[in-house]
Amino acid sequence: MIFKVYYQEDKVRNPKREDTKSLYIEADTEVDARATVAANTSHNIEFIEPLEGQFLEYEQENPDYKLTEFNQ
Repeated sequence: MIFKVYYQEDKVRNPKREDTKSLYIEADTEVDARATVAANTSHNIEFIEPLEGQFLEYEQENPDYKLTEFNQ
């Protein structure tokens, strides 16, 4: 399943909506997606959204859509 992860790049600073970024990751569950991002980045994860069906199709139309892969 594909998940959209909303995050802040820095855990130290107070989160600001204007600084929220996102990445797309493939994982079996939301827990796996969170663990993978946490293990490979220092991001402050705000929210993880599962994408499927029309929601996934809409995101895939965005030119910035790209699955993030981490070397493990």
